[in-house]
Amino acid sequence: MPPDPGQAGTLDDLVQRLRLLKVWAGDPSYERITDRINAVWGAAGRPSAELASKTTVVRCFEIGRRRLNPHLVVAVVQALHPDVGYVTQWRQALRVIGGEIEAASQVRVQDRLPQDLAEFTGRTIELEQLRQALHHARQHGEAVVITAIAGMAGVGKTQLAVRAGHLFTRKKAFDRVLFVNLRGFYPDPAQPPADPAAVLDGFLRLLGVPGQQIPHDLPARTAAYRDRLAGTSTLVVLDNAADAEQIRPLLPQTPGCLTLVTSRRSLTDLPSAIHLTVDVFTPDEAIAFLTAAVPEVPVGAHPQAAARIAGRCGYLPLALGLVTGHIRNTPGWTLTDHADRLDDRHTRRRLESGVELALNLSYQHLPTDLQRVLRMAALHPGQDFDAYAAAALTDTDPPTAGTMLEHLCRDHLLQQATPGRYSFHDLVRAYAASRADDQDNPSQRRAALTRLFDFYVATTATAMNLARPHARHRGPTIPAANTPTPDLAEQKQAELWLDTELANLLTVAEHGWPEHTWQLSATLDRHLRTRGPYRDAETLHQHALHLARHHGNHPAEMNALNSLGQAHRMQGSYDLASGHYGRALQIADDIGDRGGELTALNGLGYVHRMLGRHEQAGNHYGRALQIAHDIGDRDGERAALHGLGEVHAMLGRHQQAGDRFSQALQIAHDIGDRGGELSALNGLGHIHWMLGHHEQAADYFGRALQIAQDNGNRIGELSALNGLGHIHWTLGLHELAGDYYGRALQIAQAIGNRNGELNALNGHGLVHRMLGRYSEAANCYQQAYNLARELGSDNWQYEALQGLGRLHHATGHPDLALTHHEQALRYATDLNQPDDQARAHDGLAHAHHALNDHDRARRHWQHALDILTSLGTDHTEDIETSVPNIRAQLTKLDKQHPPTAIE
Repeated sequence: MPPDPGQAGTLDDLVQRLRLLKVWAGDPSYERITDRINAVWGAAGRPSAELASKTTVVRCFEIGRRRLNPHLVVAVVQALHPDVGYVTQWRQALRVIGGEIEAASQVRVQDRLPQDLAEFTGRTIELEQLRQALHHARQHGEAVVITAIAGMAGVGKTQLAVRAGHLFTRKKAFDRVLFVNLRGFYPDPAQPPADPAAVLDGFLRLLGVPGQQIPHDLPARTAAYRDRLAGTSTLVVLDNAADAEQIRPLLPQTPGCLTLVTSRRSLTDLPSAIHLTVDVFTPDEAIAFLTAAVPEVPVGAHPQAAARIAGRCGYLPLALGLVTGHIRNTPGWTLTDHADRLDDRHTRRRLESGVELALNLSYQHLPTDLQRVLRMAALHPGQDFDAYAAAALTDTDPPTAGTMLEHLCRDHLLQQATPGRYSFHDLVRAYAASRADDQDNPSQRRAALTRLFDFYVATTATAMNLARPHARHRGPTIPAANTPTPDLAEQKQAELWLDTELANLLTVAEHGWPEHTWQLSATLDRHLRTRGPYRDAETLHQHALHLARHHGNHPAEMNALNSLGQAHRMQGSYDLASGHYGRALQIADDIGDRGGELTALNGLGYVHRMLGRHEQAGNHYGRALQIAHDIGDRDGERAALHGLGEVHAMLGRHQQAGDRFSQALQIAHDIGDRGGELSALNGLGHIHWMLGHHEQAADYFGRALQIAQDNGNRIGELSALNGLGHIHWTLGLHELAGDYYGRALQIAQAIGNRNGELNALNGHGLVHRMLGRYSEAANCYQQAYNLARELGSDNWQYEALQGLGRLHHATGHPDLALTHHEQALRYATDLNQPDDQARAHDGLAHAHHALNDHDRARRHWQHALDILTSLGTDHTEDIETSVPNIRAQLTKLDKQHPPTAIE
């Protein structure tokens, strides 16, 4: 048997299993694996520039990687063992391992450069080299990559790039700037190197691309990024890169654009790169930096005091910057005094580096309150923080904390990348955290973190109550924080705070105490379910579930199970979702929690509906509706009514479905639930489309889309876009329909909504087929079919088979069309969905007619006509299957080929 990827617990484990798979497959050469991959990719239409190289394939097999390219790994597995089920196991394993390094996707990008240092000194040669490189690139229309590297941290790579960027922008050399810290070398394992895909997401947003239009996979994002930069003059600064693999997708490769990359590694494998080695200051440069930074401080008795200080700092720019901050804070001292002090500390403490010495001295000569702020701030588990978080850690007020943070920024112990948000240099954070371990006892550190976690949980609850007031009763009761919280008076402010702090909130849930994790899981659930990506939600709720079970907290376990069921169902993992909802329902019944029972029943209704189990779905929704009436939960009532509407729609009961959606819409309007309102509007749009009321349907979908975009509800936006795609296809506006489906597909893939992805893929296939793009249509239908099989969705397998049947009929292969429509009819019959049975019979009739089997064609058309007539409708959701069309086909057939006597 081939190795089981599901047993891997780390990236190295997964790579080891990939090595074993290679041996199991006969140990083919890397060249042969690469050729197999590129043959598949080339056939799929991937351009030659994006094909795999032997080097990238080989790297998939290397132990010690920080991350893997999941698309390439899956391609390698397919090349070694192209079994669909086995490849699916690898995809799932990659998702699990990827969840452990989810922090790599949390990254901040900027459209401005960090502040230039007023005391910047030297680097004349390096700056001239950069200027000449830019000049040469502009003359020859090239896209140049500059790498500024050095042998040790703190040598001034970033400041050199920032100074060069400021010089260029002051001369109007560029009309736009993009900047990101890639965290290539960061001591905190919770802050791994930034994922290039996440960086591109941020860059594309800064470049004006709406979130819903950002592609999902890395190659597509890179292509969109380069396309957006084409014809512009943009300076891109990629700071603190881990390796060439991390930054290669981020290179514009566009004439007129310049990229500055800083890294601790020599990135010799970058294409078209000019390499600069940035060393420490020369002694003269170090002295010039020092004297310029503190011109008012007298030299004292020793004329070479400045040179002694520079030498003790190892001529390292970071160390010199920190020492000058210390010098400013000791009035009355001369440079000789500081030199003597450095000599003394060096002798007694035997510090190993100028950085450690400078950090220690800078810290020791801070006022006591600033020392404590620095130590406490280093305890923060996230990437950055504001004055409110610092106030919670230090048990003070935000204005005081903000003043202290500004002081620490001036002393180069903190950085302020954006106004009001602060972060550490990695070495300073490590130093400050070690000082906290030495000076603050465990109970003090725990108290500081408890205040911080209480602040985040309480503010999250306040923000969620403002953002979704109709669901206040669903969240846990959380006491007010004992430290100040921001004034969130309006819904927009609340949602902005949630979006800004989401990375910190997820980090707190991972590193906080169990009660904070349970509370954040239950509170953030609704924010995550409308915005995605669902992997964030899955990671959060899984952690909460583990802790709840470990501590025997049954209410918390029930909440986590319900939330985890929601995350899995939105990703199309219906069996997992069903298991979570079932266990939550059992716990809710045991502890008498009717609200938890209601949530679980609505969730089970959704799962059974998506699996085509209409009777079970209706039973669950019916029980949920009764509980909602009993306890007065109007939000739960709305959800149950909406679910019943969906079940009626799938069974062809359009009037009943419309009534349920209308009831749900009224409740959503009454309780101020904008998300419920847009869901009901999408449902009504679907029903009116089914009934042929195209204008009304488009109005409903358009209203839903506007609400979704106004509120950042990506799942609602996805549904509305698919609906608008259906309407425009029905009206014959195929190109416009394709645009809507494309936008829907991008959102579905970005947030991990597999059901929406299937809907959009089938829509794309339909559009391509109608426009005669048969190869593209086949690709879409096949992708949909494979994904539906992976998810175990009979409904979507039916849709893909119907699409393939229609496609084979259009391309003159009625025998293949017949096979697919027969399979589709079996699914529709098993699912007891009359609309879909009528569509399958219509497809079979066309296939038999093309094969000159006119009697069978007549019988299938008559079956389709009888079904539609019994439902009281003129057509199904497939406009090609309509009563007028079928009657016309039967009339034409009877004239050309009258029924036989036997028939």
